[in-house]
Amino acid sequence: MARPVVGIIGNHHLINSQYLVHGAGEMNAWAVRDICDALPVIVPPDVLLAPVTDLMEACDGFVFTGGRPNVHPKEYGETLTEDHGNMDENRDALALPLIRALVERGQPYLAICRGFQEMNVAMGGSLYPEIRDLPGRDNHRMPPDGTLEEKFALRHDVTLTPGGVFAQVFGADIVRTNTLHGQGINQPGQRIVVDGHAPDGTPEAIYVRDAKGFGLGVQWHPEYRASDDPVSQPLFAAFGAATHMWRNAR
Repeated sequence: MARPVVGIIGNHHLINSQYLVHGAGEMNAWAVRDICDALPVIVPPDVLLAPVTDLMEACDGFVFTGGRPNVHPKEYGETLTEDHGNMDENRDALALPLIRALVERGQPYLAICRGFQEMNVAMGGSLYPEIRDLPGRDNHRMPPDGTLEEKFALRHDVTLTPGGVFAQVFGADIVRTNTLHGQGINQPGQRIVVDGHAPDGTPEAIYVRDAKGFGLGVQWHPEYRASDDPVSQPLFAAFGAATHMWRNAR
C-alpha cells in the first residue's frame, strides 16, 4: 500500500531580490519521511495554485510550517503596525481556511510556530505582535548570531497539563524545547485548548476541543533533529500514525 502523502505548507522566498519561489525547510520533509513514513510534498502557499478542496483530496495530512512572515493582523481584527513584522497574505488565504476545513473533516495536521499561530487565528483567536515586549515575558526569538545548533538549542521547559493530550503523546508533564518565535497567542480562539506553557506563561501547545481528528499545534520547532529528539520524535510519530489511519480509511 502506498505511503500517506503529507502536504508541507510552504513559504514565499525571493532569490536575488528578483526571483520568487515557494519553499519549505528540508527538516520538515525529512521528519515526514523518516518518522511519519510518509511522502512529503511542498504545497505552494497560494490558494490560486492549491485550492483547499483539491489539497484535501490529494493529501492525507498536512504540516503547517514556521516562517518569517506573520499572519496579517486584519485576520483577527487589528491594525497592522511595524511591530507585526512582515506579512504573507497569500499564505494566510490558504492556511486559515484549510485549517478550518481540516478541523471540520477530521483530517490530520501538525501546526508548527507560524502554523501554531495560524491555528489559533483560524479558530478566531488573536496574537501579540511581540512577546518580548510584554511585562514579565522572556525573549522567545531565535538568537541573531551563532551556528544552526546554537539557534535551535533547547532553551526552556514547557509544562503540560497532567494527563492531557500532549502529556499522553510525550509520556511526560514537562518537556524541553527550542524557541524561535517573536509573536504568540493573545486570546485563544474558540475551542482552542492551551495544553502547555513556557515558564513565563506563553502558550506553547494547543489543540481544538472536540475535534474529529488529529490536530496539534506547537510554538517550538520539533522538525530540528526530529529523529533524535525525545520530544520531536513522538510528536511526529503520533501525527504519522494519524496520516496512515486516514490513508487506510480512504
